Amino acid sequence: MRLRLSNTFRSLRVRNYRLFATGQLVKLTGVWMQFTAQDWLVLQLSHHRPTALGTVTALQFLPVLILTLYGGKMADRYDKRKLLIVVNAAFAAVAAVLGVLVATGDVQLWHVFAVAAVSGTINAIEGPVRQSFVSELVGRELLPNALALSAATFNSARIIGPAVAGVAIGWIGIGPVFLANAVMCVGPLVSSIRMRPAELYRREPGQVASRDARVIDGLRYTWHRPDLVIPMLLVMIVGLFGFNFPVTLAVTATTVFHAGPQSFGLLSTALALGALGGALAGSGRRSRPSIYIVLTAALVFGVLETLVGFAPTYLAAIILLVPTGFFMIYFAQAVNQRIQLGADPEFRGRVVALYMLVFLGTTPFGAMLIGWAAEQFGPRSGMWLGGLASVLAAIVMGVVQLRRADAEIGVHMRPRPHVYVREPAADGRVIDFRMPAIRPAAR
Repeated sequence: MRLRLSNTFRSLRVRNYRLFATGQLVKLTGVWMQFTAQDWLVLQLSHHRPTALGTVTALQFLPVLILTLYGGKMADRYDKRKLLIVVNAAFAAVAAVLGVLVATGDVQLWHVFAVAAVSGTINAIEGPVRQSFVSELVGRELLPNALALSAATFNSARIIGPAVAGVAIGWIGIGPVFLANAVMCVGPLVSSIRMRPAELYRREPGQVASRDARVIDGLRYTWHRPDLVIPMLLVMIVGLFGFNFPVTLAVTATTVFHAGPQSFGLLSTALALGALGGALAGSGRRSRPSIYIVLTAALVFGVLETLVGFAPTYLAAIILLVPTGFFMIYFAQAVNQRIQLGADPEFRGRVVALYMLVFLGTTPFGAMLIGWAAEQFGPRSGMWLGGLASVLAAIVMGVVQLRRADAEIGVHMRPRPHVYVREPAADGRVIDFRMPAIRPAAR
């Protein structure tokens, strides 16, 4: 057990990464507290209209469509640590403005919309810089583990934040929750300042993007890499339809189960608890995950989300949300690791930005679409429609991959039942990918 734990958290031995993870945990806990309180506040200000939730979610992610690729270009050209200091200072200032508005009782719905748009603009720059900065905090050998622990940090905050927010809203009101987030957003700013630049894993001069590096160069590079294009297309569709839990959970909690703020927070916590398990499950990975791990995780996630959409009771929904969260992050983390470990260093910032664009940039459209579906076809429809779309996307992308790789799929019953995918390798070998064990074995 000690060896297992040591391997799981081995990236935390690196001081700079430890500071980074600590700052992110503090900030993200506050952010998830705000998200929970914000959804509740929007429902109150809009008289429980699902489209209002869809609008605020769209405004948070719409800037991703416009600025994320530019953020990736900046990540390839400039000092990522200094960029993170600037954007985190801006984020803390915006959080403080919203906290004061809510605490004084002067907040209006358009205030929440405006702050969501500004925060989304900051996140569009911060996201690709932060994601690609992990490769400078640890060496390549530790990068899969560091990426998994970053996802675990994110989902630990998703567990703590909604639970604390749900209790705090019921006891002391919404205002203090927003003010607490404003204070906690200073965490990554302090962590970035305390890092030791000399201990960063800077790239060699020949691997750094030149000053005239262009966004279009990153797009062309990715287009000629089918091993990057297929997971990006898959994550785009799943992100568009399946990853709209800020909308679907809030609508389900209030209109289907008639839950209060504490119960709403518990649904988010159940999803985040499973997501934390999914992130930790990928922390032991030492190499680039295969595309079949990505496809399988997306398929299972879609099936589970569909079942959540038809959950007959509040307790059943909580139980199903745990494995749904597990495979949601297991899928997203496998895609992230496959893309970052497959991209050349001089293009990594722009490739990660494109990944975030297709992953998060689809959310504005998905949030509006899912919100509309919930109003037209019932509050449960947003959940099960997202699940079915994810299942279909996994099947279609799986067929494309099998045909592209000239692979075959089958079932072995002995010595133990498993599904396998067999494809020829470039060096003439035959590679078997076994599922559900999902361990590649060359022969």
